[in-house]
Amino acid sequence: MLRPHSVSRRQWMLASAAAASPLLAASASAEDPPRSAPRGPLIVRQSSPENLESVFADLDGFVTPTPSFYVRSHFPVPSLDEKTFRLRIEGEVDRPITLTLDEIRRLGERTTTVLLECAGNGRVFLNPAAAGVQWDYGAVGTAEWTGVPLSAVLERAGLKKSAVEVILQGADVGESRAMPNPFQTPGPIHFARSLPVAKAQRDVLLAYKMNGSDLTPAHGYPLRAIVPGWYGMASIKWLDRIIVTDRPFNGYWQTLDYAYFERRHGQPVLVPITELQVKSLIARPGRGEVVQAGTACRIHGAAWTSDSEITRVEVSTDGGRTWSNAQLGEQNVQNAWRLWHYSWQNPTAGRHVLMCRAHDRRGRVQPMERDPDRRNAMISHVLPLEIVVR
Repeated sequence: MLRPHSVSRRQWMLASAAAASPLLAASASAEDPPRSAPRGPLIVRQSSPENLESVFADLDGFVTPTPSFYVRSHFPVPSLDEKTFRLRIEGEVDRPITLTLDEIRRLGERTTTVLLECAGNGRVFLNPAAAGVQWDYGAVGTAEWTGVPLSAVLERAGLKKSAVEVILQGADVGESRAMPNPFQTPGPIHFARSLPVAKAQRDVLLAYKMNGSDLTPAHGYPLRAIVPGWYGMASIKWLDRIIVTDRPFNGYWQTLDYAYFERRHGQPVLVPITELQVKSLIARPGRGEVVQAGTACRIHGAAWTSDSEITRVEVSTDGGRTWSNAQLGEQNVQNAWRLWHYSWQNPTAGRHVLMCRAHDRRGRVQPMERDPDRRNAMISHVLPLEIVVR
């Protein structure tokens, strides 16, 4: 068996043995184990609260259909009704206000296409095994979101000069199981994250529609945030409260969880996870798939990055020894994925390891090795995929 360079033993074993199906689970998860039966077009990774994964091998279009879009939940879905729904805006604002959904809709509707990826997507491949939902490839998708700019809501309330960050809080509440002992977690808390004022005013959307229809309860009905170019944890679902602050937010989901180590003067300091990393994945052939020898094999997948565009995707069919450029899809939307494909001519019989590597216009390249300072998230390094040619 050919083993690619710069890949750990556990990562290699997981990537090559994971299956003919995408239902592999790492044994060290702190969450409920993955189920073997899919729920509709989604795979159940955790049943309560629901965490459901897309089948990435089914990727066949630019926009992910809503029933196939992954679901990430920290707590049970709250029961909300748009008729009684209210969004509160408070804190460092001139006019604390409460808005109905109809009042929000009148602030200027727009539609944008944005990719969301869970910060833990690909966690099943980490070595050593990491706590959290054991996602394979499918906690990612691109959808069309319709709503109003967050900037319009903030303008309605009036930001004070002292405003530094904007906290987005969801109606979902519970006790976190994300961090294992010896970390002490708080009692019941809402899921909340913050954005710098500049980001909040630039491109964040408060969405009430997904792919042309009202949000589903699992995807944040009746209102959610969409934060382009950031990992999905920033796109708060069931949004019902906005708090503008005069200092950085140090909440649980901003410091202990969804944070990574950044080296400052050689010392590791926890900082919040924010921007997506440049990344690409192969959809087909799938792991363990049998490919016919001597005929052209179509390899295809998707690549994405933050606030830039994918300019090149390389493909290797020999475990990273040699690389060739893939053909990029015509649809090229910032902060959405870019589809790509590669024609592998006359593959020879045997086991082969496929890999892909993305580049963006800002000069960033998908890394070959995992950075351990990223803890259990931001999984963007190149992953090997073994197939059989007969």
